[in-house]
Amino acid sequence: MSPVIAFQGVPGAYSDLACRAAYPGWRTLPCASFEAAIAAVHEGEARLAMLPCENSLAGRVPDIHRLLPDSGLFVVGEHFQRVEHCLLAPRGATLVTLKRAHSHPMALGQVLHSLRALGLEPVIEADTAGAAKLVAERGGVEDAAVASSLAAEVYGLEILKRNIEDAAHNTTRFYIMAREPAPPPPGTPHCVTTFVFRVRNIPAALYKALGGFATNGVNMTKLESYMVGGHFAATQFLCDVDGHAEDPPLRRALEELEFFSRELKLLGTYRAHPYRLEQAAAAE
Repeated sequence: MSPVIAFQGVPGAYSDLACRAAYPGWRTLPCASFEAAIAAVHEGEARLAMLPCENSLAGRVPDIHRLLPDSGLFVVGEHFQRVEHCLLAPRGATLVTLKRAHSHPMALGQVLHSLRALGLEPVIEADTAGAAKLVAERGGVEDAAVASSLAAEVYGLEILKRNIEDAAHNTTRFYIMAREPAPPPPGTPHCVTTFVFRVRNIPAALYKALGGFATNGVNMTKLESYMVGGHFAATQFLCDVDGHAEDPPLRRALEELEFFSRELKLLGTYRAHPYRLEQAAAAE
């Protein structure tokens, strides 16, 4: 039997598409929530979970930063999925007959200009693939969905227009999670390390905690802060840096960080996705 990878959403969601792109031949397991996808890995229903963490247009995905530290899972990889919105409708519908476009609020926000040009009224739904399912069940020629090409395949809809997103660089990054860490050997090039930490409540604590990354030449690609337990004074940081946690420069930086932190938790070291390397090369 094929291995299983879990995702949040219904069949045809962009997370489903990301699972299939990253792990061809694996079975995908739809879950009602991020917590359910995490639980599926813990309970052995799935080997991995594909969890979105940020989008190039919309920023970070809510709840993921809160769930990761206490999930009990480890980051074993990353995946970047280009988001290509399609206008889907039942057979018989045309761009002339359509009046409404259903989708998730984030997706609708990314196709506003296209919908305006087509004269379509946006209608908010819980998610993109769910909108496709709704339109397929409803039938008719006046309602369309903004969703993936996979959703069209899953729900038997026609693709009336492809790539209707207003920005061509719309990309979502995912953390790939597992029950056990799976770091590549120390010295492996092009690695990323993800961790969370809390600084002590003293002046310049963050400045001192991060100083070791500068002095050891470690590039930090992500630093996000958020409250812990609803307390304004309790701040936790989620961080991605270039390098392997066991290589000397990053190991020294983490040791210095730990000295100035109340808590430091490594979530995983993994190989950088080719998209990350391509973007880095283009920026040079």
